Amino acid sequence: MTTQPRNSRRLAFHTDGYTPTGLLLSPDEVKVYRAIYDRFLNGEIDAGDKRSDLGSAAGVPSGATENITQIMWPSALHPELLDLPLHQRALAVARELAGDDMVLDFDMLIDKAPHSNTPTPWHQDAAYWVDLPDTRAVSIWVALDPSTIDNGCMWYVRGSHGTPIRPHRPAGGGGGAIECDCSENEPGAAPVPLNPGEAAAHGGATLHYSRGNSTDGHRRAYILNYRSAAMIQLERDQGMDHGLSSNVRAVRNGGASG
Repeated sequence: MTTQPRNSRRLAFHTDGYTPTGLLLSPDEVKVYRAIYDRFLNGEIDAGDKRSDLGSAAGVPSGATENITQIMWPSALHPELLDLPLHQRALAVARELAGDDMVLDFDMLIDKAPHSNTPTPWHQDAAYWVDLPDTRAVSIWVALDPSTIDNGCMWYVRGSHGTPIRPHRPAGGGGGAIECDCSENEPGAAPVPLNPGEAAAHGGATLHYSRGNSTDGHRRAYILNYRSAAMIQLERDQGMDHGLSSNVRAVRNGGASG
């Protein structure tokens, strides 16, 4: 049900390092995903050690559990998600953009609660990952709420996927994320607002970030990450499963994406 022309999506992904995908979920389907998402947020679906604060460097938030709630592997914690349409539709987009050998590497939820006001720092996802001979990767960022500049829509730097991975450092003392030098003034930096059910896809080396949420509503996003089956096996052989089987901080094994 995607509406963005396929040829323009593929061209933008390879030229710019990111592309809007168009609509992946109908309004009724968005409601279904929001209901499940909220069960994760309120603890009805227990995420255990796969739940963390991507913005923990900002200190303990007032009246909230986390600054930026990140839950790794929602599809493993709640397998019913795999029977819903998003995984199949996102997989089709990933294969269109990067090749027919793309499969799901991991998925995650990232929520910015109302007035949490904590940005996700500029970074490249590849800075979190092990070195692999085939660097093809597609992250599909799906908006379940209106995603705006004020509540933390994604920003990307056009063409940054064609440059070396920048030096990254921990984002503040004891923080749950890493960051690199970049800003909204970087040449090519642009926000990508999305309506509920729409998505954007980016590569592993594409610079991206999002502002904090200064609005009265949540900014819920579902992120699905794809790479080739062969490279996933190499990852697993090196003990990297993005937090699926260990209690290592999920963000260190996964990679922040807004």
